[in-house]
Amino acid sequence: MARKKEKKINYTNTATAVQRRAILLTFISIMLLFGYAVIYLVKWQVIRSEELKSAVLDQSLASTMLTANRGTIYDCTGTKVLAQSAQVWTIAAEPYFIGDDDEEAVAAGVSRILGIDYQYVLDIMNTDYYYYILKRKVDTAQKEELVALLESRGMERGLIFEKDYKRYYPYGTEASVIIGYTGTDNTGLAGIEHEYEQELSGTTGRMINSKDATGEDMPFEYEQLINAEDGYNLVLTIDETVQAIVEKYLNEGVERYYVQNGAVAILMDCNNGAIKAIAQAGSPDPNNPDTIVDADTVKKLKKTKDDDEYNELYYSAYYKQWRNKAVSDTYMPGSVFKMVTASMALDSGAITEKTKFNCEGSYVPFVNEDPINCWVYPFGHGKVNVWGGIGNSCNPFFMQVGEKLGPHDFFKYFQAFGMTDLTGIDLPGETLGLYYDEDSLNPVELATETFGQNFTITPIQMITAACAVTNGGYLVQPHVVDKIIDSDGNVVSSSETYIKRQVISSEVSELMCRILEENATTGSGMNGYVAGYHVAGKTGTSEKITDYNAAIARGEKGAQLQYIASFCGVAPANDPQYALLVFYDEPDRSNASGGGMAAPTFSQIMTEVLPILGVQRDESEVYAEDTVKAPNFVGMTIAEAREALGDEPLYLEVFGNYDDTDMIVTQVPSAGSELPVYGDVVVYTKDRLEASELSTVPNFNGLDLDNTRYLAAINGVQLIVAGNASDVWAMTATSQDIPAGDKVKPGTVITVTFMSETAAERN
Repeated sequence: MARKKEKKINYTNTATAVQRRAILLTFISIMLLFGYAVIYLVKWQVIRSEELKSAVLDQSLASTMLTANRGTIYDCTGTKVLAQSAQVWTIAAEPYFIGDDDEEAVAAGVSRILGIDYQYVLDIMNTDYYYYILKRKVDTAQKEELVALLESRGMERGLIFEKDYKRYYPYGTEASVIIGYTGTDNTGLAGIEHEYEQELSGTTGRMINSKDATGEDMPFEYEQLINAEDGYNLVLTIDETVQAIVEKYLNEGVERYYVQNGAVAILMDCNNGAIKAIAQAGSPDPNNPDTIVDADTVKKLKKTKDDDEYNELYYSAYYKQWRNKAVSDTYMPGSVFKMVTASMALDSGAITEKTKFNCEGSYVPFVNEDPINCWVYPFGHGKVNVWGGIGNSCNPFFMQVGEKLGPHDFFKYFQAFGMTDLTGIDLPGETLGLYYDEDSLNPVELATETFGQNFTITPIQMITAACAVTNGGYLVQPHVVDKIIDSDGNVVSSSETYIKRQVISSEVSELMCRILEENATTGSGMNGYVAGYHVAGKTGTSEKITDYNAAIARGEKGAQLQYIASFCGVAPANDPQYALLVFYDEPDRSNASGGGMAAPTFSQIMTEVLPILGVQRDESEVYAEDTVKAPNFVGMTIAEAREALGDEPLYLEVFGNYDDTDMIVTQVPSAGSELPVYGDVVVYTKDRLEASELSTVPNFNGLDLDNTRYLAAINGVQLIVAGNASDVWAMTATSQDIPAGDKVKPGTVITVTFMSETAAERN
């Protein structure tokens, strides 16, 4: 059998083929890797080049924010600072650069200087953080202590000091709801601080530094500085002195009349809308904006254990105290609104000055409706015209005026007086009330709206309308910022008087001033009388009927109808310059009335602020007994003083035992003070001064003139009497310039103001 022939293999050719395949595969791999590299380079060098550049810059550049100085807020004088920024520091730790040997010492020093828990600081020091904020708003003195701490340890790094600003309010609670406050980031959170945030805040700057490979700063030629631009300064229309006076008397009234739900007073220039003061009771301190000021709420918070209940109570009180009641709360204006209704009717021709309507004690506005009573129900006022309607605050008169006006004209003027629009005041949070439009003004709704019930407005709307009634008929826009100025003192912008429209004729406005002046002299507004000035005004005592009905619907036991007592007036009535609205929300309901509560406060405020505002007194309008100025007896002997007294209509009273040669060291009242004719000048010698007994000031409230004089005499004090020149003998004492119970030297002179008691009964 023959063998199979063996096949010969060419190993040389086989090796060559394998090599070729290997080379090909290697080539392909190299090309793929090269392609990938090209794609990768294109991606980062072209497509994402900006991202790389940014990353490089982040690593090589350090950017430090330069905080802008927030603008200062001044009162109308441009000299009294109401809000300003002072330099402070943000303190941050650099634990990475703090060695183990320094951690405890640095933590102890930081804890002591900044008032931070030691263990908390030490825990931070034990980390490898490069930056950790420890505390903001640190004053310069504390910052310098920290610098000294580092130096004492021989440390160049470990703490970072960043410049910042802190807001200060030199007058504390005064005008706080107007000014507002800022948060920890210096952003305005309320009031003007919030409304004018853009103007006040300025523009943040930056310092950009180059870094080398080790992270150290490169020379200054690689730095770029973008300066911060400071915020603008604001000059307000608010007068700080006037604001303080308004707040003082408003807060006194809140205590005197047991007011439960706050109070408001707004003082406004009748002709240009400049607000001179807005005050409300229970104002918070913008230096400590989170602190609750209501004492009852603070007590409740201390007793509250549940966190949810605590937070609900706290934040409710917090938002309430920062809510500007003058622009954000609505109310039924009550009889104060009658000045607006009368203006509507006179201007439209619905009535004339002589038109009379009959008041029988009540009035039925529509068939089958319940009668609406007058405050003198069941007797009534008889036939009265607009003078008597306002002077007697007669609801039936105004309901019949409303019938003459009709829904169309009433609502047309209602709109024109600004009751359906925001006033546009430059404060945050202004709101609108509820009202019936023309189509919804049925007879009952129309009747009640004529005397200020059954609709709501804000206090700022009411005083703006009152200005239009008395300033010639012009509705002006109220404002609180007068000028915006830059850091160099240049005026950037200033407020111009903005007249929206003329609502009533100048003739009707002049007539209304005379009618309202009569009301403030002999009518329901008598207690708003200001000695030495012509005053025009109207009282209001409105029912919080909506709240009462809601309480009844909720089934609250013992729900009681609450009231709002208000007075709105202008002065001088013969040349209106300033209007003031005083508003007490839920005063003592047993005697709630605008005439008995708000009107006296109006009188107290205007008596002090009108001279400050440059309004001249008309001395013919002042009732005061003849007075004489006390001579100066200090430094004389008793004998010399008697001789110097001569024919002056005064008596010299020497306190205690004396010798004619004894020297007078003090006297009451002081030289130049006013005291009644034939009053006493009480003098003291040195040995009797320390032994002198003090007199207690009596409470003259509610006494007539004769009894006031008697009580003053037996208590060793003297009187100057002020009041309405036409009727002081029929009035009773309502206020005194030295509070009852104060201890004074015998012979001290007290000014007592007398007002009508019957006027307080009218609404």
